[in-house]
Amino acid sequence: MLKVDLKRLLERLNPYCMDVMQTAATSTSARGHYEVRIEHVLLVLAEDAANDFGLILAGFGLDGRELAPLLESTLSALPGGSTGRPVMSPLLIDLLQEAWLVASIELGESALRSGAILLALLGSQSVDSSSPAVEYLRRVSREQLAARFEDLVSLSVESAAAERLRDAPAPAGAPGVIPGPSPTGEYLRRYTVDLCEKAREGSIDPVFGREEELRRLIDILARRRKNNPILVGDAGVGKTAVVEGLALRMVEDENQPPAERRLPSMLWDVTLVALDVGLLEAGAGLKGEFEDRLQRVLADIQASPTPIILFIDEAHTLIGAGGRPGGSDAANLLKPVLARGEIRTIAATTWREYKRYFERDAALSRRFQPVVLDEPSVHATAQILRGLKPRYEEDHGVTIREDAVEAAAQLAARYITGRFLPDKAVDLLDTAAARVQLSLSGRPELLDKEERDIEDMRREIEGLMRDRRGGLPVDEKALHSAWARLDAMKQEARTLRERWRREKLLVERLVTLRGVMSRVARAPGLLRETDPEDVRAELAECLVELDRVQGDSPLVRHEVDPDTVARVVSQWTGIPLGKVRRDEAASVLGLKFALRERIRGQDTALEILTRAIRASKSGLKEPDAPLGVFLLAGPSGVGKTETARAVSEILFGEEASLLALSMSEYQERHSVSRLIGSPPGYVGFGEGGVLTDALRRRPYSVVLLDEAEKAHPEILSIFHQIFDKGRVSDAEGRAVDCRHSLFFLTTTVSDQPDPDADALDNGADAEPERQSPDSAASEDTERRALIERLQPQLAEFFPQALLARTTIVPFLPLSPDALQDIVSLKLTRLAIQAEEGKRMLLEFSPDVVHAVAHMAAISGSGARGVDNVLRVEVLPRLAEAILRNTGHDQRDSSREPRAQRMLRVECTPDDAPTALSWRFSVRELLPEN
Repeated sequence: MLKVDLKRLLERLNPYCMDVMQTAATSTSARGHYEVRIEHVLLVLAEDAANDFGLILAGFGLDGRELAPLLESTLSALPGGSTGRPVMSPLLIDLLQEAWLVASIELGESALRSGAILLALLGSQSVDSSSPAVEYLRRVSREQLAARFEDLVSLSVESAAAERLRDAPAPAGAPGVIPGPSPTGEYLRRYTVDLCEKAREGSIDPVFGREEELRRLIDILARRRKNNPILVGDAGVGKTAVVEGLALRMVEDENQPPAERRLPSMLWDVTLVALDVGLLEAGAGLKGEFEDRLQRVLADIQASPTPIILFIDEAHTLIGAGGRPGGSDAANLLKPVLARGEIRTIAATTWREYKRYFERDAALSRRFQPVVLDEPSVHATAQILRGLKPRYEEDHGVTIREDAVEAAAQLAARYITGRFLPDKAVDLLDTAAARVQLSLSGRPELLDKEERDIEDMRREIEGLMRDRRGGLPVDEKALHSAWARLDAMKQEARTLRERWRREKLLVERLVTLRGVMSRVARAPGLLRETDPEDVRAELAECLVELDRVQGDSPLVRHEVDPDTVARVVSQWTGIPLGKVRRDEAASVLGLKFALRERIRGQDTALEILTRAIRASKSGLKEPDAPLGVFLLAGPSGVGKTETARAVSEILFGEEASLLALSMSEYQERHSVSRLIGSPPGYVGFGEGGVLTDALRRRPYSVVLLDEAEKAHPEILSIFHQIFDKGRVSDAEGRAVDCRHSLFFLTTTVSDQPDPDADALDNGADAEPERQSPDSAASEDTERRALIERLQPQLAEFFPQALLARTTIVPFLPLSPDALQDIVSLKLTRLAIQAEEGKRMLLEFSPDVVHAVAHMAAISGSGARGVDNVLRVEVLPRLAEAILRNTGHDQRDSSREPRAQRMLRVECTPDDAPTALSWRFSVRELLPEN
């Protein structure tokens, strides 16, 4: 039960029951018991035959004097010894709350009486049914008692008190008799929406891909008892759509003969309405006003001549809704009518809210039957989009290509995070269609941008002209360059305007021809003077001309294609368009060459890695396994972590798809809660786990378990299921799909250099296409031999069960040539960064590459040593030169601020031969005339 204000609950007792509670508390204290239990109250009630309780027992042939010994035996077994004031037991509080609901809603009473307590006791599931006293009271039929209640208690001492309470003026905020139905169903129309009427009007989109869930929903509604389904799933998976699909099916069956109807007979001629909890609460400022509105809606539903099913979306908002001091929330008002089966209800909520509110309230959760909605697959989402495509084509007046539907499902699943299919894919396709419709009727975005740039340039020129008129020094060369750029921008805008006009005419002609072809296809004899072949030929010519005019950057789009969808994804996520638009198969085929551009000196490892990923991407892996599980073994600083970063960017578009976990932080057994979330009852429950939440948001990810040998063995055992089945469940029981992810485990347990490694690595430099079959077979044999030599070392740190689930990828110590390649790569990146950020051209002498590589090799830390040498020896001197030149530009107004400077980094051997025997210097090069 929910938490209640005990004082306000006791105020609901009638005077007789208040005296009973005081007598029970006194008896509890005298017995030395710690809690006032239900048995204490029942014993006091059983001693008086004139109250509700005694008269009801007599009406069913029972006697309170037979019940008293049973209660005494239960109380005598309770522990004693309390010297303080007793407290009310939680079970008694729950029973009184249920009794108040029975009294106010079922009986229409303004106060709580003992007859209502007995009714609540007979309907409660939390009371110990094995108790002899409870077994004795179970002889009373609750259904018969509810039907004969007024007759049985008409002579009760509590009835006279109840009559006086009814006749007396009600205090402010006191609960009254349950409201009856309005004569015209006014409250039902005001606070609900008729979904069947919306379906008749065509306001509901068709529903696809949820036939199984809809069938389960209908099965539950067709039950005799517990016929209240609750749809549970993440936001956006289609819970409301399933209910709307039921409304559509109800409306479709209205005009069908009984033999052809798809719904069972108990759902014929039934209306489905949706409750708006927000409207119920809006303006309900007075105490009890919200409860009155809800009760009147329920009364209208029960009094309706047409059976009504109530749909409550976001059902968790009922918990606490209207729960002001002195009132009850909507959930407690619904419990009695749901328990009696007087109305059928469909609820919908998310997994998190269901576990947070419904599972913690046993009385509420047992009245609903869960129907779980999982996120659909990419293929199922594409099927849903195909079903919705005609509706969006009609609304937007555009054509949506089939490949655009596939692209919307795939790109939404891969790049749009934090949301779920099919909702995000539908929004993506809707936005793409709206963008095409806007391009047909509005100005192109590129032309608007060009005109904004022209206005910016004009303002810049006006500022320079104003400074010159005011006698301030102005760079005439910069002013002249600005005028030239303005003229070029104006010419570009005129060219864009002309191209826009031509594209618009061609697109309008294309749309007209497609409309003619559509009408001819629907009614071949309607347009007799039109030859379909001529129209088809003209259509082809129009398409060729349009492609020639548009090129790679169309200003006016005539259809939704994959490029349109990719552009929307790029703008939503900030991922560059080229990465969104690229072909996945081409990325996989070029993976090895792309990795070699970033990872130097590890051709053996990259060959093993790319072969396995190609096999997975081609569909040859286990259907339920992840894309790949790799154990990268090698010394520190040889490129293991950089390989995971590179794979993340190449395959999944960005480094944000990399989830890096340092397993040194998971050396304790209890730290598993950080990965999958804390279990119920522990701190942090409901907040999710680092691993499960990240994979739920980004199912297409690279997971890096850095320094895996440092993790606790039970932490690693969690990954066994992931590597086998591609799924993991978080602490809340929700399954997370890992089949589209790559897992990299790194370890440095093989730090000892392999004397045969250099020959293997150098032999891998040749392209596979140029190697002879014998050479390739020999290299495969050497790779297998190298992995076999690593096995004993790895087995000392990892269980065999984990090693059997991974592909071992050996990383070798970096050779001097590989170190020089890494230095060249990092210096090139540094030069690009300086040119883009500071407009500085950097040049490095050949000795710099050799010196940095030599110093990094001496440090013995591989590529990390290169970073350290650059950070300590090169960057400080380079930064000083850049800042010095920047300061000169700011102080000397005669120097052109936009001109690029050129700096050269050099090094010379130091006179004193030490480990770091190189001296670096930076000098400025004069620009050539």
